Amino acid sequence: MSDMASQSRPVVRLLPKAEARAIRFGFPWVYSDELVMDRRTKALAPGTLAVLEDSDRRAMGLVAMNPASRIIARMIDADPEAEVARAWFARRLSLALAMRERLFPAPFYRLIHAEADGLPGVIIDRFGDTAVIQPNAAWAEALIAPLAEALAEVTGVSTIVKNGTGRARGLEGLAEETVVLKGAVDAPVPVAMNGATYMADLIGGQKTGLFFDQRPNHAFAQGLAKGARVLDVFAHVGGFSLAALAGGAASALAVDSSAAALGLAAEGAARMGMAQRFATRQGDAFAVLEALAKEGERFDVVICDPPAFAPNRKALEAGLRAYERVARLAAPLVAEGGYLGLCSCSHAADLGAFRTACTRGIGRGGRRGQIIHTGFAGPDHPVLPQLAETAYLKALFYRLVA
Repeated sequence: MSDMASQSRPVVRLLPKAEARAIRFGFPWVYSDELVMDRRTKALAPGTLAVLEDSDRRAMGLVAMNPASRIIARMIDADPEAEVARAWFARRLSLALAMRERLFPAPFYRLIHAEADGLPGVIIDRFGDTAVIQPNAAWAEALIAPLAEALAEVTGVSTIVKNGTGRARGLEGLAEETVVLKGAVDAPVPVAMNGATYMADLIGGQKTGLFFDQRPNHAFAQGLAKGARVLDVFAHVGGFSLAALAGGAASALAVDSSAAALGLAAEGAARMGMAQRFATRQGDAFAVLEALAKEGERFDVVICDPPAFAPNRKALEAGLRAYERVARLAAPLVAEGGYLGLCSCSHAADLGAFRTACTRGIGRGGRRGQIIHTGFAGPDHPVLPQLAETAYLKALFYRLVA
């Protein structure tokens, strides 16, 4: 970028009290109470790229602005003169792709994990020749065209979907919409993982259609499942239950509130040739857990993978109570010597708080257990060390011994 172009960018400045040192060492966000909010800054359109300066007027880098969001600025590049266009996106996508291609034998993975892959607020999941972009920040929405062009160039995908739904977009003031930017999607996409086949609805499904983050936890549960009766609660498209069947489970019951998700789970089981060992039960998960207990059901392996009960700090207390309730209701359904897996995708609930809630719930359910494994998201969901929110997924596996 030319000096003249760089000088044409707006400049925003940190307040003296702001933690400039944290930003210099990699923290990627600036909050609205850390920035000088003069008339010009307040008037910046969401998605505007600006030069961030510290309180001594020293340039710190290039940020994407959104005065309507509590995260008012996201660090885009340490170079304040960086030109954010197709080639810039291609460099970051190529770096991310190189790691995924080393880790995974087939092109089914999370390609971009937001800040951790240098594209703040951007999620890209790859499903073979199709990629789904979630532009959850205003700057990415504004630059979706060069991003999509670079994605096609770097990966060779023939179809690109923009999934513009979810809570994060609402916080950025962005409208909800899902559109096909390139190619066409006319059916759910089969995805092979851990020997199972999952059907991903890339247009109408949750998030991008499939949760790649649980891949290593599916694999661990699969190792417990040989010959077992398995219960998969909050199953979505059969994440844990289909993995268990692929690992030799005698039977698997998937529970979810969504009939559409359970239909995709059943289709996956059928494609695996395991429809006879697979069953579904639609309904509120808490109500189904209570009903199964009244019916006297017992399972060798029970896995509960609920949605984010604590999506932010304000919801933490209520969220931890919900996780405790899940554990309390699930524990009595586990046969003696069986296994209980409990998951949380709430970044506001750290591992210690989640473990305490789960262990308390198991005790309140009249059971006693030992933790045999703690799992996290797969390596296609890298953690930015400076941003705790990128280490959101936790999975605890207990053996219930009494």
